[in-house]
Amino acid sequence: MSDSHVTDIRRLGWALAITGGFMVIEVAGGLLSGSLALLADAGHMLTDTAALALAWGAAHVAHRAGGSGRYEGHHRAQVLAALVNALALFGVVGWILWEALQRLQQPQAIEAGTMLGIALLGLLANLAVLRVLHDEHDSNLNVAAARLHVLGDLLGSVGASMAAVVILATGWTPIDPILSVLVAMLIVRSAWVLLVKSTRLLLAEAPDAA
Repeated sequence: MSDSHVTDIRRLGWALAITGGFMVIEVAGGLLSGSLALLADAGHMLTDTAALALAWGAAHVAHRAGGSGRYEGHHRAQVLAALVNALALFGVVGWILWEALQRLQQPQAIEAGTMLGIALLGLLANLAVLRVLHDEHDSNLNVAAARLHVLGDLLGSVGASMAAVVILATGWTPIDPILSVLVAMLIVRSAWVLLVKSTRLLLAEAPDAA
């Protein structure tokens, strides 16, 4: 059990390092290319970095609680972290929608070649993080929350790649904010499911499980 927790902490640490590191690259790429899809995905990666940090911290709590034989405390910490993760996703979606509206009203030039290169690198980074988290237990709601964030990023990278290809082929820049909105809607659906699940577990958790 203790070895499992140590492995969880190590994997979450690797996921945190990869996500946080590439977030900086994606911010630079989004600013250089002028792409909302990249900036939106970078914003999502920012919350992913916080989400993975929460998951990493919760795993530490679980590791310490393992020696005391009391599961309840660290389980509540994991559920609470999952709830915070879900709320953070809603904040990111709000930002994406606001920026998309601004871009649709005032289209701007996009360097599609740079955009495509960064988006493909993001796709590889997200696949690497998913691989790192792949062996985690599905019963761990906090790890499921971290995986959900990464899946949202994966969709963002796919959307940005598609937008870049369309812009390169046709020069039609509105595809950038449009695809950003579509990705935001997918994130909303997943975040809502996580929010409901974590809230119910948090409210139902009672200290009578002796």
